[in-house]
Amino acid sequence: MKKFVLASLVLLATVSAKAQIINPVHWSYAAKKTSPTEAVVFLKATMDKGWHIYSQNVKEGGPIKTSFTFDSSPAYALVSKTQEPKPITKLEKTFDMEVSYFENSVIFQQKVKLKGNGPVTVKGKLEYMSCNDHKCLPPDEVAFSIPVK
Repeated sequence: MKKFVLASLVLLATVSAKAQIINPVHWSYAAKKTSPTEAVVFLKATMDKGWHIYSQNVKEGGPIKTSFTFDSSPAYALVSKTQEPKPITKLEKTFDMEVSYFENSVIFQQKVKLKGNGPVTVKGKLEYMSCNDHKCLPPDEVAFSIPVK
């Protein structure tokens, strides 16, 4: 019986070690003051070759769009919506509709109004979905914390 349990544990460990978590999107962040009372926060996604993420502007019935939720703070206020560059728009057979997405890398920008003279850290979370020509991964949520200097 001990040999069976030991063999089962070894087999389970081997299978677990071979299972890989696919993470084709890598996020990085920065912020830049544009004046004493304003700054821009940059949220950059870099995708592995062949992968893409979706625009913030995807119609209902399509993939999960990229979205940003910023924590409220007495230190800053959001100025308008998060901006994105012009996406690629094509018919995606998986969703049977035209969708807008980004390949390789994309930088989203959020303007903020600074309220005070102290240090400011913009915090929040983002959600996105990544796909390639063969599959889509479940949506992922990432927390961020970006100091404004």
